[in-house]
Amino acid sequence: MNFFERQREVRSASKRLVLLFAAAVLAITAAVNIAVIGATLSQGATVDQIVGLVIVVSALTLVLIGTVSGVKLLMLRHGGGVAVAESLGAVRLPDHLTDPQLKRYRNVVEEISIASSTPVPVLFFLPDEPGINAFAAGYTPADAAVCVTQGSLDRLNRDELQGVIAHEFSHIVNGDMRLSIRLIGVLAGITALAVVGRILLQSGAGSRRSDDSKGALPFWALGLILMILGWIGVFFGRLIKAAISRQREYLADASAVQFTRQTTGLAGALKKIGGLDAGSKLHSPRTENVSHMLFGEGMNFSAMYATHPPLIARIQELEPGFTVEGLDRLHSQWQSAPPNGLAEDAALGLAAPQDGGLAPQQVRLNADAVVATVGSPKPDDYESGTRILNQIPDELADLAHNPNAVIPLMFGLLLDRDANIRNAQLTMIGQTFGNQVVANTMTAANQLAALDPQLRLAIAELSFPAMRRRTPDEIRSVLSLVGQLVNADGKVSVFEYCLGTLVYVGLHEAVNFTSPWKSRRQNLGSAQNAVACLLAVLAITGNRDQQSAERAFRSGISTIYPNAQLPLLPVPQGVLALEAVWPVVDGLQGNDKALIVEAVVNTVMADGIATLDETELVRTVCGVLHCPVPPLN
Repeated sequence: MNFFERQREVRSASKRLVLLFAAAVLAITAAVNIAVIGATLSQGATVDQIVGLVIVVSALTLVLIGTVSGVKLLMLRHGGGVAVAESLGAVRLPDHLTDPQLKRYRNVVEEISIASSTPVPVLFFLPDEPGINAFAAGYTPADAAVCVTQGSLDRLNRDELQGVIAHEFSHIVNGDMRLSIRLIGVLAGITALAVVGRILLQSGAGSRRSDDSKGALPFWALGLILMILGWIGVFFGRLIKAAISRQREYLADASAVQFTRQTTGLAGALKKIGGLDAGSKLHSPRTENVSHMLFGEGMNFSAMYATHPPLIARIQELEPGFTVEGLDRLHSQWQSAPPNGLAEDAALGLAAPQDGGLAPQQVRLNADAVVATVGSPKPDDYESGTRILNQIPDELADLAHNPNAVIPLMFGLLLDRDANIRNAQLTMIGQTFGNQVVANTMTAANQLAALDPQLRLAIAELSFPAMRRRTPDEIRSVLSLVGQLVNADGKVSVFEYCLGTLVYVGLHEAVNFTSPWKSRRQNLGSAQNAVACLLAVLAITGNRDQQSAERAFRSGISTIYPNAQLPLLPVPQGVLALEAVWPVVDGLQGNDKALIVEAVVNTVMADGIATLDETELVRTVCGVLHCPVPPLN
């Protein structure tokens, strides 16, 4: 199943979630009404009285469920993945890392982020959880958070940790996270009766121990009734989680294997879950709320309620000959000497390679291959991500990870080489952020001067988690100033435009949890003018003469509109003409987006070579379309 098929599957799952939620609400309301009717009949109530009471009780039940679900979703929407992680007591990774386990964890995540062209998520860990587990949470890739347990850091070697993180990135890239967060809100609503009943039961039990035991009896009885009725919601909630989650876990396992180029890492992590006493269980009282988001089962469920496929079945998908007896042998072996992940790294030579330069700035791309790797990086892509990360100097990586240094670093990427223009840019920075940021920007710019141009967007991607640590007002000021710095010389280069657009999209979604454009639903017919403009910009940018540009445009436009006679129109605004394109193409769905990516690559490759400017434009188009494409160099 490719990226676009997964997107359709997630949308179908969202529709199923709505239907299952409606069925659960109806069942709960019916059960409450049956209890009310039974109670009122025993008191000799008339039919009219019963009907009136049923209407009132039904309305109250629906209001309770709807309000709880709505409030929960609103809270999660404003907190994103960070709120989910913090609700479990997770700890954010420090800005400056000395712990080798945490450094390895961050490196693995950043390598996979670069390889998949996905914004680097905010990283958390659960220091008091010995079980092996992880999860990704958020509304969009730009506001995602990834969290692993201490057991994962302690017990997994680098290959195994890569497998687990790649599994979670599959959920990020393919849209599973938004569905998972919505599921949390839905479950909060349909289990609300049980929660209210438990509160009343506890209140009544406390009062019964006091002098006012007679007055507490109604609360205790009502709490017991609501607890019993509420278990209908708990029953449906667990069934919904199981129905939606299991198949997605198989798909994420398959994506992780495809991503990390081997099965041993992911299979090894699953074996350690089965062979160690701690398994994948979490101790947090909130575990059930996020059980469907976890890498492994976070608590003990019966087979009917299990949110994950059986562990042995997941292992056998990766290693068909493995048996339950194999887990028993590993359990016996690890009883006396549990595995140590870092020690295994040293023994197996799993440290990340430090050599290997970047490819030349001109590359050859194949449209079908690029479309096939959207959201599904191949082994070579992962190796490219590792190589790119290793080429970034440590001092620049440290700036990218530091919330206090990341703003000057971002500005440093945009400082012009012309002294007069640079001075004007520094004046703009000083007026908004002060002289200290000006000095730090100059320092960052000097460090960036020797950086391979192919690494500039990668540095920006590494900066996203630290940038998200700044306040929303600071982020908005940064976005405004980035636009001013880009336009300081009265013209916009391809790199400036690509960096500004990717930063704008990523930070806007991180702050607002939604696309920056209020895009209405589009199809290729309604988007024809915007698509023609997009391909014209690409054709003119990548070709110096009119004839070559015409050929490139025709190559791209015929991919989508084979029978249309659309002319190559001039674009005097250059790349700025794309500002009118984004709100339209962002409204396309599924295979329409796949055709756009294919057409873009065909336009770029009409002359057989993709320059650095062209590959950066391709990455930007894919970024706006939310079609994460691996490194193109």
